[in-house]
Amino acid sequence: MKKFPIILLTLYIIYFIVLAINPYDRAVWFAENLPIVLIVLGIVWIHIKKHKFSNLSLILMAFLVFMHTTWWHFTFERVPFDFITNLFNFERNHFDRIAHFSVWFYGFAIAELMLAKKSVNSKSILFLFPIFTIFTVASVYEIIEWWYAATAWWEQWIAFLGSQWDVWDAQKDMLADGLWAIFVMILFFVLNRDKIKKLVK
Repeated sequence: MKKFPIILLTLYIIYFIVLAINPYDRAVWFAENLPIVLIVLGIVWIHIKKHKFSNLSLILMAFLVFMHTTWWHFTFERVPFDFITNLFNFERNHFDRIAHFSVWFYGFAIAELMLAKKSVNSKSILFLFPIFTIFTVASVYEIIEWWYAATAWWEQWIAFLGSQWDVWDAQKDMLADGLWAIFVMILFFVLNRDKIKKLVK
Protein backbone atom coordinates (compact mmCIF):
# COMPACT_ATOMS: atom_id res chain seq x y z
CA MET A 1 0.00 0.00 0.00
CA LYS A 2 1.79 3.08 -1.28
CA LYS A 3 -0.01 5.51 1.01
CA PHE A 4 0.78 3.53 4.16
CA PRO A 5 3.89 5.62 5.11
CA ILE A 6 1.83 8.82 4.86
CA ILE A 7 -0.99 7.32 6.92
CA LEU A 8 1.45 6.14 9.59
CA LEU A 9 3.19 9.52 9.77
CA THR A 10 -0.16 11.32 9.99
CA LEU A 11 -1.26 9.07 12.86
CA TYR A 12 1.98 9.84 14.69
CA ILE A 13 1.57 13.60 14.26
CA ILE A 14 -2.00 13.46 15.58
CA TYR A 15 -0.96 11.22 18.48
CA PHE A 16 1.98 13.50 19.29
CA ILE A 17 -0.22 16.61 19.35
CA VAL A 18 -2.83 14.97 21.59
CA LEU A 19 -0.26 13.74 24.10
CA ALA A 20 1.62 17.05 24.02
CA ILE A 21 -1.36 18.53 25.86
CA ASN A 22 -0.71 18.79 29.59
CA PRO A 23 2.00 16.13 30.10
CA TYR A 24 3.01 15.22 33.65
CA ASP A 25 6.29 17.15 33.43
CA ARG A 26 6.87 19.48 30.48
CA ALA A 27 10.67 19.58 30.85
CA VAL A 28 10.97 15.79 30.93
CA TRP A 29 8.46 15.49 28.09
CA PHE A 30 10.53 17.82 25.91
CA ALA A 31 13.86 16.16 26.73
CA GLU A 32 12.58 12.65 25.95
CA ASN A 33 10.45 13.47 22.90
CA LEU A 34 13.19 15.44 21.15
CA PRO A 35 15.22 12.34 20.17
CA ILE A 36 12.05 10.56 19.02
CA VAL A 37 11.09 13.48 16.78
CA LEU A 38 14.63 13.43 15.36
CA ILE A 39 14.30 9.68 14.74
CA VAL A 40 11.02 10.21 12.90
CA LEU A 41 12.53 12.98 10.78
CA GLY A 42 15.51 10.74 10.03
CA ILE A 43 13.26 7.88 8.94
CA VAL A 44 11.25 10.22 6.71
CA TRP A 45 14.43 11.60 5.12
CA ILE A 46 15.89 8.14 4.48
CA HIS A 47 12.56 6.88 3.13
CA ILE A 48 12.29 9.78 0.68
CA LYS A 49 15.94 10.19 -0.33
CA LYS A 50 17.69 6.86 0.16
CA HIS A 51 15.52 3.80 0.60
CA LYS A 52 11.82 3.01 0.58
CA PHE A 53 11.36 1.01 3.74
CA SER A 54 8.97 -1.92 3.57
CA ASN A 55 5.65 -1.52 5.36
CA LEU A 56 6.79 -4.17 7.84
CA SER A 57 9.90 -2.16 8.70
CA LEU A 58 7.83 0.98 9.16
CA ILE A 59 5.39 -0.82 11.44
CA LEU A 60 8.20 -2.26 13.53
CA MET A 61 9.92 1.13 13.87
CA ALA A 62 6.60 2.76 14.78
CA PHE A 63 6.31 0.68 17.94
CA LEU A 64 9.10 2.59 19.67
CA VAL A 65 7.83 5.94 18.42
CA PHE A 66 4.26 5.47 19.68
CA MET A 67 5.24 3.79 22.95
CA HIS A 68 7.83 6.46 23.69
CA THR A 69 5.31 9.21 22.96
CA THR A 70 2.88 7.52 25.36
CA TRP A 71 5.19 6.98 28.28
CA TRP A 72 6.58 10.51 28.30
CA HIS A 73 3.12 12.01 28.51
CA PHE A 74 2.71 10.14 31.79
CA THR A 75 6.39 9.30 32.69
CA PHE A 76 7.49 5.68 33.10
CA GLU A 77 5.96 4.77 36.43
CA ARG A 78 2.65 6.55 35.77
CA VAL A 79 1.70 4.92 32.47
CA PRO A 80 -1.67 3.15 32.99
CA PHE A 81 -0.33 -0.39 33.10
CA ASP A 82 -1.87 -1.64 36.34
CA PHE A 83 -3.55 -4.61 34.69
CA ILE A 84 -0.23 -6.21 33.74
CA THR A 85 1.45 -5.13 36.98
CA ASN A 86 -1.29 -6.73 39.08
CA LEU A 87 -1.68 -9.78 36.84
CA PHE A 88 1.95 -10.82 37.31
CA ASN A 89 2.30 -9.30 40.78
CA PHE A 90 5.16 -7.05 39.70
CA GLU A 91 6.70 -4.63 42.19
CA ARG A 92 7.12 -1.92 39.53
CA ASN A 93 5.51 -0.69 36.33
CA HIS A 94 7.23 -2.61 33.51
CA PHE A 95 5.84 -0.57 30.63
CA ASP A 96 9.30 0.90 30.13
CA ARG A 97 10.87 -2.54 29.84
CA ILE A 98 8.38 -3.53 27.15
CA ALA A 99 9.06 -0.26 25.37
CA HIS A 100 12.77 -1.05 25.43
CA PHE A 101 12.03 -4.31 23.67
CA SER A 102 10.71 -2.22 20.77
CA VAL A 103 14.18 -0.73 20.18
CA TRP A 104 15.37 -4.00 18.68
CA PHE A 105 12.83 -3.63 15.85
CA TYR A 106 15.20 -1.09 14.31
CA GLY A 107 17.69 -3.87 13.63
CA PHE A 108 15.26 -5.13 11.00
CA ALA A 109 15.23 -1.78 9.18
CA ILE A 110 19.02 -1.45 9.38
CA ALA A 111 19.50 -4.89 7.87
CA GLU A 112 16.89 -4.17 5.20
CA LEU A 113 18.71 -0.96 4.23
CA MET A 114 22.10 -2.70 4.13
CA LEU A 115 20.74 -5.51 1.98
CA ALA A 116 18.96 -3.17 -0.43
CA LYS A 117 22.07 -1.00 -0.86
CA LYS A 118 24.35 -4.06 -1.11
CA SER A 119 26.51 -2.52 1.60
CA VAL A 120 27.98 -5.88 2.63
CA ASN A 121 28.81 -9.19 1.01
CA SER A 122 29.00 -11.19 4.22
CA LYS A 123 26.10 -12.85 6.00
CA SER A 124 27.94 -12.56 9.30
CA ILE A 125 28.30 -8.79 9.01
CA LEU A 126 24.71 -8.41 7.80
CA PHE A 127 23.59 -10.32 10.88
CA LEU A 128 25.93 -8.77 13.45
CA PHE A 129 26.12 -5.11 12.42
CA PRO A 130 22.47 -4.29 13.29
CA ILE A 131 22.85 -6.10 16.62
CA PHE A 132 26.01 -4.18 17.50
CA THR A 133 24.32 -0.95 16.40
CA ILE A 134 21.36 -1.55 18.73
CA PHE A 135 23.65 -2.46 21.63
CA THR A 136 25.71 0.70 21.03
CA VAL A 137 22.74 3.05 20.71
CA ALA A 138 21.13 1.55 23.82
CA SER A 139 24.34 2.00 25.82
CA VAL A 140 24.96 5.56 24.65
CA TYR A 141 21.34 6.50 25.37
CA GLU A 142 21.61 5.18 28.93
CA ILE A 143 24.71 7.35 29.40
CA ILE A 144 22.83 10.38 28.05
CA GLU A 145 19.96 9.65 30.44
CA TRP A 146 22.40 9.49 33.34
CA TRP A 147 24.06 12.76 32.27
CA TYR A 148 20.73 14.59 31.96
CA ALA A 149 19.47 13.18 35.24
CA ALA A 150 22.66 14.30 37.01
CA THR A 151 22.01 17.89 35.92
CA ALA A 152 18.24 17.96 36.53
CA TRP A 153 16.12 18.64 39.58
CA TRP A 154 15.37 15.69 41.86
CA GLU A 155 11.80 15.10 40.63
CA GLN A 156 12.85 15.42 37.00
CA TRP A 157 15.76 13.05 37.67
CA ILE A 158 13.43 10.38 39.01
CA ALA A 159 10.90 10.85 36.21
CA PHE A 160 13.50 10.96 33.45
CA LEU A 161 15.41 7.84 34.45
CA GLY A 162 12.26 5.87 35.15
CA SER A 163 14.33 3.34 37.10
CA GLN A 164 11.72 3.14 39.85
CA TRP A 165 14.56 2.52 42.33
CA ASP A 166 15.97 -0.47 40.45
CA VAL A 167 19.76 -0.01 40.66
CA TRP A 168 20.23 -2.37 37.69
CA ASP A 169 17.63 -0.67 35.50
CA ALA A 170 20.10 0.67 32.91
CA GLN A 171 21.82 -2.70 32.53
CA LYS A 172 18.49 -4.51 32.18
CA ASP A 173 17.36 -1.99 29.55
CA MET A 174 20.51 -2.49 27.50
CA LEU A 175 20.22 -6.27 27.80
CA ALA A 176 16.59 -6.15 26.67
CA ASP A 177 17.55 -4.06 23.64
CA GLY A 178 20.44 -6.30 22.66
CA LEU A 179 18.94 -9.74 23.21
CA TRP A 180 15.81 -8.97 21.24
CA ALA A 181 17.93 -7.44 18.48
CA ILE A 182 19.33 -10.95 18.02
CA PHE A 183 15.79 -12.30 17.76
CA VAL A 184 14.71 -9.75 15.16
CA MET A 185 17.77 -10.51 13.04
CA ILE A 186 16.83 -14.17 13.03
CA LEU A 187 13.37 -13.07 11.89
CA PHE A 188 14.91 -10.91 9.18
CA PHE A 189 17.00 -13.77 7.86
CA VAL A 190 13.98 -16.09 7.80
CA LEU A 191 11.80 -13.60 5.91
CA ASN A 192 14.52 -12.54 3.47
CA ARG A 193 16.45 -15.77 2.96
CA ASP A 194 15.98 -15.74 -0.83
CA LYS A 195 17.31 -12.18 -1.22
CA ILE A 196 20.17 -12.92 1.13
CA LYS A 197 21.19 -15.98 -0.89
CA LYS A 198 21.29 -13.93 -4.11
CA LEU A 199 23.04 -10.81 -2.85
CA VAL A 200 25.24 -12.03 -0.01
CA LYS A 201 27.91 -14.71 -0.08
